Amino acid sequence: MMKFARTIRLDVSDVNTFPLAAEPEEWAVTGTFEFADADPAAMTGKQQLAFKNGWLGLDTFGRSTFVQVTGITDAEFEGAVHSLAQHLMDRYGAPDLATATEAARGEALYTAELCDHPPSTLLAIEREFTEQGVAEKIRLIENADDSAHAKIWTVSEEE
Repeated sequence: MMKFARTIRLDVSDVNTFPLAAEPEEWAVTGTFEFADADPAAMTGKQQLAFKNGWLGLDTFGRSTFVQVTGITDAEFEGAVHSLAQHLMDRYGAPDLATATEAARGEALYTAELCDHPPSTLLAIEREFTEQGVAEKIRLIENADDSAHAKIWTVSEEE
């Protein structure tokens, strides 16, 4: 089974951070293509945060700070490709569905390559504008070792 990115919301910050927040458990791609022609000086604060740290959800086309690596069936993968292809037609004026599907499939396959990690691994994205264009870096969010946290309270029944 192929692995793919699925949005995860650890707290409510995405709702307050991005112009539109992705809902939890949407299939997601990096979505860096949306910033290919962006003017950093013209971006609002929320748009800048979406650029710097947002994955693109494929249901709402909102942004998510984190995605989780999970298995995806062939049918779900094709659904994600179709959703992104339709978005490329509707929002970016792709000339036809075949061209949009080819671009969407490339984006989806790239994201699948990034998900070559154990299931449940969390991924974050960092982008910046450089002289060569947009540079992106994917970070793995390591699971915290339970022994790394001090126990600060216990719950016990009163007698």
